[in-house]
Amino acid sequence: MAEDATARDELVARTGRMAVPVIAVDDEVIVGFDRGRLKRLLGI
Repeated sequence: MAEDATARDELVARTGRMAVPVIAVDDEVIVGFDRGRLKRLLGI
């Protein structure tokens, strides 16, 4: 499996941990899949 050290470092810097999925909407970072929060942030 290929690693992207830059992406990994950004993930840890933004969330404080290594977990997936990580979804960023503007300045909001969602760790894990949260359908309700995503809908609210996206206005759908």
